[in-house]
Amino acid sequence: MFVIKKLKQSKYFKKLQSLQKKYERFMLPAFLLGGVIMDAITFRTIQLNVVFIILGVYIVLAGFAIAFMNYYDSSGLEYRTIYWSYLRLYVPLLIQFTFGALLSASLIFYWFSGAFSASWPFVLVIAGLMVSNDIFRKYYLKPIVQIGVYFFILFSISVLFLSFLLNTVSAWPFVLGGFVSLGLISLYIYLLSRIVPSIKRKKAYFVLVIAVIFSGMYFLYFANIIPPIPLALREAGVYHSIERKAGKYILISEVENFFDKIIPGQTVHIKEGEKVYVYSAIFAPSDLEAKIYHSWQYHNGNEWIDRDRVGFSIVGGRDNGFRGYSFKTNPNAGSWRVLVETERGQVVGRVKFEVEKVEEKVDLIKVIK
Repeated sequence: MFVIKKLKQSKYFKKLQSLQKKYERFMLPAFLLGGVIMDAITFRTIQLNVVFIILGVYIVLAGFAIAFMNYYDSSGLEYRTIYWSYLRLYVPLLIQFTFGALLSASLIFYWFSGAFSASWPFVLVIAGLMVSNDIFRKYYLKPIVQIGVYFFILFSISVLFLSFLLNTVSAWPFVLGGFVSLGLISLYIYLLSRIVPSIKRKKAYFVLVIAVIFSGMYFLYFANIIPPIPLALREAGVYHSIERKAGKYILISEVENFFDKIIPGQTVHIKEGEKVYVYSAIFAPSDLEAKIYHSWQYHNGNEWIDRDRVGFSIVGGRDNGFRGYSFKTNPNAGSWRVLVETERGQVVGRVKFEVEKVEEKVDLIKVIK
C-alpha cells in the first residue's frame, strides 16, 4: 500500500476539499437533478428490461457509497492512502446522484400508474424524499437516514420489478417485493455492522426505522393509496356515443372551445332518456390480462353514492392502451365521476363530469381512435 503523510499536509487535497465545501450547495442538487435527467433520457430511449438493469446498478452503487462513507469515517482510512480520501470527498455526490435517479424512477412509475387524487399521499412521499435529499442534505449524511431512504428505494424498485416480471396486478408482487427488500436490507445492515461498530451499537434504531417503513408501505397498499403497478391510464373521457367498427372506436363528443379543453372537468348536455358514455385506454405490459371496472358514482350534495360498477377484461401490449367503455342510461343531472379501477379497488384514473338536461340540440363532433 502506498503510504503518505497525513492529508492535512496535502495542499492539493485541501484545495479540492475547499472547493467542494464552497460549491457543495450547488453540486449536490446538480447531481440530484442529473439523476432525474438520466432517468428521463433512459426511459425514453431504451427498453424496460435495460431500465431495470440500470436501476439495479444504481442500487448497488448507492449501497457501496453508503457503506464506504460510514466505514471510512469510523476506521481512520484518511491516514492510510490518499486515494480513499479523494473517494470519500466525492462519495456524497454519488449518493445524491443514485438516490435522485432511483427516487425519480419510482416517482415516474407510480405517478403514471394511478389517479393523483387517489394516490397523492404516496406520490408526495417520493417527491418529498427527493426534495429533502437536497434541502436536508446534512441529515442524509447520517447512517440511519441513509439506510431508511435506501430501504424505501429497495422496496419501491423491488415491487416495480416483480410487477413487470410476474406480469400481474394482483397483490403478490407487492407482498413478495416487501419481503425481498426486507431480506436484502437485513443482510446489508448485518454486513455493514461487521465493519462499522456504530451501526452494530445502534441496530435497534435501524430495526425500528425499517419496521415503520415496512408497515407503512403495506398500510398504504392495502388502503389502495399506492397505485396499481404496472397499469397506467393513457386516456379517458366522456362522450355521447361510442361504437366499435373494424378495430376502431368511433366517439361522438360535444364541440369544445379552447377554454372547455383547458379547464378540468367536462359538462355533458343530454336530453331526457339519453345515454352518457365513458371511454378509457389503459396501458399494460404485453401478455398481461386483468379485469378493469368503471365505477359510476353520483354526488347527492353531501357524498359520492355508488350507482353502477361495470367490468371488462383487458389485454396488455398496445402502446396507446387497451380501450374499453361503459355507459349509463338517463343519468341524473348533477355531478358524476367514474373511477377506473382494478378488481381490488385500486384507482387507475378518474373521470369527473357534470350532467345537464337540455331540450335543444347539441353540436357534436366525431372522433376516431
